[in-house]
Amino acid sequence: MFPMLTLLSMFYYICLRRRSRSGTRSEALGSRRAVELGQRSALPVTVEVEQYGKEVLDFSSHYGSENSMSYTMWNLAGVPNVYPSSGDFTQTAVFRTYGSWWEQCTSSAQRFRRTPPSFHSQDYLELAFEEPVYPTAVEVLETYHPGAVVKILACSLNPFSQNPPVDVRWEVLWAGKPNKALTPQARQFSPSIKQINFATNLLRLEVNSSLLEYYTELDAVILRGVRERPILALYKIPVIDINDLSDSEEEISEAGGLCCRSGGENRHNLGNGYFDRLPYELIQLIVSHLPVPDLCRLAQSCKLFHKHCCDPLQYIQLSLQPYWARLTDASLSHLLSRCTLLQRLNMSWTGNRGAVTAAGFCSFMKACGVSLVCLELSCCHFLNEACLEVIAQTCPCLQELNLASCDRLQPQAFNHIAKLTNLRRLVLYRTKVEQSAILSILTFCPELKHLNLGSCVMIEDYDVVASMLSARCRSLRSLDLWRCRNLSEHGLAELVLGCRLLEELDLGWCSTLQSSSGCFQHLARSLPRLRKLFLTANRTVCDSDLEELAANCSALEHLDILGTRMVSSASLRKLLQCCPQLKLLDVSFCSQVDSRLVQELSGLFPNVSIKKSFTQ
Repeated sequence: MFPMLTLLSMFYYICLRRRSRSGTRSEALGSRRAVELGQRSALPVTVEVEQYGKEVLDFSSHYGSENSMSYTMWNLAGVPNVYPSSGDFTQTAVFRTYGSWWEQCTSSAQRFRRTPPSFHSQDYLELAFEEPVYPTAVEVLETYHPGAVVKILACSLNPFSQNPPVDVRWEVLWAGKPNKALTPQARQFSPSIKQINFATNLLRLEVNSSLLEYYTELDAVILRGVRERPILALYKIPVIDINDLSDSEEEISEAGGLCCRSGGENRHNLGNGYFDRLPYELIQLIVSHLPVPDLCRLAQSCKLFHKHCCDPLQYIQLSLQPYWARLTDASLSHLLSRCTLLQRLNMSWTGNRGAVTAAGFCSFMKACGVSLVCLELSCCHFLNEACLEVIAQTCPCLQELNLASCDRLQPQAFNHIAKLTNLRRLVLYRTKVEQSAILSILTFCPELKHLNLGSCVMIEDYDVVASMLSARCRSLRSLDLWRCRNLSEHGLAELVLGCRLLEELDLGWCSTLQSSSGCFQHLARSLPRLRKLFLTANRTVCDSDLEELAANCSALEHLDILGTRMVSSASLRKLLQCCPQLKLLDVSFCSQVDSRLVQELSGLFPNVSIKKSFTQ
């Protein structure tokens, strides 16, 4: 009897506390009845507004070129171009990668410890609409291999307003896990979204394509909402779940921390229990499994945990990317004393729209950058030349630097990278780096092993760059030249002559290379360690090229020959037979390779994922 009374008393107490924060039940019911019964005639008519995206403001990557509209994120603005049709269309928005293939490559970055398991996002885009509304629905028109969207967020900032708010808020409307649809056919994805208390005309979609069989394609986004805040939402009665007996975050902070939940007088008399008897190293191991926010909360619970949670050994690796929406200069300042031994830092996606300033970042780097060996800064638009200068001055040990899609950095800023003479991995995808800067970097960074220059449209002559790579960077393992405009057969020949340890080479959409010159056959004979080769959209790739790859590159795992018209079934069979480690073969839009042949080869070589996209 007594245990039952105790349980009922606890439940009644929790109900009272939660009701006290949102008004009593009688007040809520009275207000609701007043709205429903007595004031209906006085309420304004709520009209739902339907809008398509007006402008794509930011994104992390895209398949297309910076100088065209095909397969670019800019296609997401406006009314649908393709939907309800399904298939591979150039008028859609397509991200740069899909599947797990890129993560398996030697050029991929090592995963950061303490990344929360709920953080699935790999790419993002931000889309502005004409009019701010209180969202009632968000619809994403996916036209090929749907299922990549894992999070939809709304922002309190109106990007077209002349008076931006001081405090920019991001609110999650919906979040889910990575998945893939049962078929690659088009669909209208409209998840149930959360109500928010501000009007928005800026949405952010985050995606994870790791489970998809091919590139996901998005055609348009529809934002539905009302101009006035829904009145009934103001009187919404909280639903109390019998299974949810834990205190809210506000109650935890009122109680003085995560581990202090006892009543007032006895709270300060609690000891540390058996934790006092555990070895220091063992407690360090236990708390090392906590994500960063939990580590900061635990530090507030007692002096013992504060000591352990603030130990710099807990911050040798620090990934702040999952918390991009909350990170500010104040956050970095708070972490200063804890990061004196910091070696790997991931600040990708953080600090945009003034949340982190260049000055705040520089102060953090000056205090914590001396031991850094890895720095991930993709899509950090607060970066300027002063930031790169500070990195070059304060990070003498830096070996990995990622500036992907930092497309607002001015060209002269990249000259400072040449001072980082210990660099092993450098990602400059979609940046404004110029030829003079990249030549200086290659001159003073001879230990480079991984270099990404994909979509770097400001480089005038890639032959000169290839020649410098051949002369200075003979330890190069991977090179991404995706959509480089002017690499010739001469430049490619020089490259493979000096960089014979290459394992990954991306020459996708390098249209100036011609197979008739023998450049691809020479490449195959010169690079026996090759594991990944992308010759995407090169119409001239032929049977002789595949036969040389089969004869000389037995370690080949990934091959993309999308769009060639000159490859036959016989050369494909020989390649599959001679390359037993092959995992990915893309023959989409190869005119001599039909779906029947792909089905036959997939049956004969079940360990190879053979891609053949389609249009309807």
